[in-house]
This record gives sequence, C-alpha cells and structure tokens, in this order.
Amino acid sequence: MPQDLPGFYYDSEKNRYFPIKGPIPGSASWRSRKPKHEQEQRDDARSRRKRIKTCELIGARELCGRVVNSSKWRCGFQGEYQRIQASQPVIWEYQGLKRVADSGLEQFHIDVQTQEGQHKSSVLLMGCIRDPISLCEIGGVGHGFYGGSKFYPECVWPVAAESRADGRKAPNSVWNPRASLLMPSNISCIKKTMKHSPDVVDASSAVQHALISTLGSEGSGGSVYIIKFDEPLDLSFLSRRRICKVASLNCTIWTADCSPIGFQAAVGKVVLSSTNAGVTSINLETGVPSQLCLSKSDVFALQFDHSIPCIVLIWIRNGAIVTIDVRQRQRHLARLAKHKIYPVTYAKTSSSNALNSVEQCFEIKGNIVPSCTACMPSSVSSLVSLQMYDQHFLASSMDGLIKLYDHRMMQKGSVQSYEGHVNSHTRIQLGVDQAERLIISGGEDGKVRVWSIKTGELLFAEKISKSVPATVCWSGIGERNRQSQENQIYEECLYGNNSGAWLGSREELFYMQF
Repeated sequence: MPQDLPGFYYDSEKNRYFPIKGPIPGSASWRSRKPKHEQEQRDDARSRRKRIKTCELIGARELCGRVVNSSKWRCGFQGEYQRIQASQPVIWEYQGLKRVADSGLEQFHIDVQTQEGQHKSSVLLMGCIRDPISLCEIGGVGHGFYGGSKFYPECVWPVAAESRADGRKAPNSVWNPRASLLMPSNISCIKKTMKHSPDVVDASSAVQHALISTLGSEGSGGSVYIIKFDEPLDLSFLSRRRICKVASLNCTIWTADCSPIGFQAAVGKVVLSSTNAGVTSINLETGVPSQLCLSKSDVFALQFDHSIPCIVLIWIRNGAIVTIDVRQRQRHLARLAKHKIYPVTYAKTSSSNALNSVEQCFEIKGNIVPSCTACMPSSVSSLVSLQMYDQHFLASSMDGLIKLYDHRMMQKGSVQSYEGHVNSHTRIQLGVDQAERLIISGGEDGKVRVWSIKTGELLFAEKISKSVPATVCWSGIGERNRQSQENQIYEECLYGNNSGAWLGSREELFYMQF
C-alpha cells in the first residue's frame, strides 16, 4: 500500500502521486489568511450593498422574483429595499421655527374647525423648556383664515441636489397659528394616549389625547395634564377648557406614561424630600394617586409594557431596570416590600470587597418582580416598549449605550446592542417606526443615527444640527398588525408617498424622509 503524502493523493491506475489543488482546509496558510481579510471583505460587501441603486434592485426583482441572489448574499427584495431607503434618507429643516420642541414632540390626527367647516388634519404638539406649549398644523389649511406664520422645508441632507433627485417629494409646509399655552413650569414630557370605548375593539376608532407632565418649581411640585382632542379644534387659539389638570404632586416629575387601556398613568418623580422618591400611579378618571414604589434615586424613564398592560418598566437614575406589577393591591408606604438592587459595576465584586458591595447597593420598596430586574452602568434616558416583538423593549443610557432586552430574560442581559450613539448627560428620546424595523435617535454631537432593530447595523449617521436633537416622533397614523404595517410602508416607499419622522431640538425642527 503506497504511503500517504501531505498535499498529494495516489492514483492506483497511473501508479503515481498527484498534487491536491488549492489550499488544504485547516492548514496554517489558510488560517492565517482568513482572519486578515474577513472584516475587509465584510465591510466591502456592505458598502457595495449601500451603493445599489433602486432601479438596479427593481431590475433584480423582475428577473429573480421576491428573492435577490448575489455571490455575496441572499435577501428578500422587500427587506433589502426598505434597508436601502433607511440608509439613504432625505432630511428637511423648517427654517425660522425655533425654540419649540426640545422637551416634547408628538403628532396627532384630529378634527380641525375652520371657517369653511370641519376637516381632518395632522398637528404637531410641541413643548420647549422655559417656553409655552405650541401647536402647528402640517399643511397649513387654516393659514388663510387665521394668519400666523407659515414655514417651508429646506433640504439639509444630502447636500448635493443631484443626490436628491430620486422621486421623493418635499414634505408639506408647517403653519404656526401662534396658539400656545403657558404652563406653570417647564414641560418634562408629552405622550400620546388613546381613549378606547369599552365596546369597541378597533384601535382606529380610539380618540387621541395628549398626556403632559411638568417638572415643577421651587415653590410647587410638578403636575399631570390631559389635553382633549375629542371635539374639533379651533387652531386660532388653545382654550383652557381643553386642558384638564389630573393631579399635582409635591415632587419634580421627570416623565410619565399612560396605560394602553387609557385609565391609568404612571409618573416617574423625584420628591423634594430625598427620602421619598419613586413612581406614582394616577387614575385619570378620578385623579387619585397611589405610590407604586419608593426609591432614593430619581426615575428618569418609565413605560407600560404594551404586551402586558399591567406591567410598568422603570429605569432608575443609577442604571437599575425594575419591573412593577400594578395588579397587586397597593399597600401603605410603611408596609411595602423591601428589595436590594446592586448596580452593574458592583455585580461581580469579589468576596474581599463584599462589605463595599453591600454599602453600594440601594434599597427600593414596592411590588417589584425580582426575576425581572437588571442594571446598566449609567443613568437611563429613554425607554421604548415594542408592540410587535412580544415582551421586548429598548433602552438608552447616558453613556452612549442602546440595548434591546427581553423582559423574560432580563437577568441574562441584553439580546442586542446598537453601537455609535453619543450621549453623556442629556435626556434623548429613542424613536421606533410603526413596523418596528428602525431606531432613530439624535446625539450630543448633533448627528442623527438610524439602526436596524433586528441586526443592530448602523444604517445612517450624519450631523444635521448645531444643538442636540433630543425629541423624536414618527409620522404614523395609528396601530396595526405587523404584516399590514410592513406592506403599507413598503408600498408608500415604492410609489413615492414616503414615511418619515419628526426630530426636534432647541433651535430646529427637522423632518426625516425615508
């Protein structure tokens, strides 16, 4: 039997050895060459995908059907088209509209009353620190009747005019009727809430209201308000009768959120007395508050879990992520259960520093779910609960981290991370589109960034503002199931009716068109 030689094989008919063509898998030369070029090849393939034009992609669809094949990747046409649209947005700035939207920004679709009658319209409700609440109509139908100022969009990205010639139309103008309301203290947040009828299941029939919270001042605490849009709105002025003061608390209110069923609001607060801080629940029908939890650390972010409306997710200033079950009967403050939370920097303390670890942990009282508790290394600035991904939520912290968590596996850490965010001390909102494919957020460097929720890939990052784009809201029209939402957005992008997001800063208002 002939002896085996490395790199050769023996042919018994010809009675000789022949060399094996190509490198031997597992050889030293193969191992050393693959890691060196693997990242370069991946980056090159990604850049080639971003350079694909829409017409080329449509041509590939006509030839290959719904699946687009390549020597480097295989993907669905619809998903690839949406990814390219997200990586090549057009950003518009409304010149002259300043000091309007750095603390709150929401879009509402309501009935508007004009001299010609009643019609449907989209309005922006905006709040700015040290300034009143203002309201702007998108499209400016009432401009000819009530005066005011009209602002037109100007493209700020991309800079080259030829790069914008892709069929996307400019967004509508914005009309500011100078209708505003002066609040007793600075606005801390503006949230959209739905008022559902008990016998109606369809979400499109729900009435939109605005939940507004104020920080409070030295002489008084913060308050919670509801602005009602159940009647046609006269854009010439905002009547005080539309604003309902729900409750006032002897504390600074940092944030608030409303239950999906519309009867309960949770308020994150820091009380003027440092021994009494935490989360308060307020019944929107009666205005009666009840303490959900007590903590010596501020609550900067909270939100009801959309998949489980009885669960409230709160993020504390020291980075703790805590889950509260509001179904449990609320007890007297002195009888609330005590729990100890260890910050992430001390979670792996050695036994020699056990005493130091005990001193660094903090105590929280309330109906806490211990198995659904985790920590981040810095204060949390924004929290978004996903509706289409069951029990998943996004969180961003003041050290530039953005993470995706599964509520059922919080103690195991995050399931996805998103790199590139810039934040050190600012409360910056996260924005998620209706199909829950994209994350949008501003940064302290003036850049706006877009990530893919599923892959974590940074799709877009460009500087557009001199200040921090701190607020964001999507220009959607309501809640739908995932499949119909994706199909509608896909058709809108394909036929020119592009969706987008509003971004607000101290000095500018932007519209990001996809």
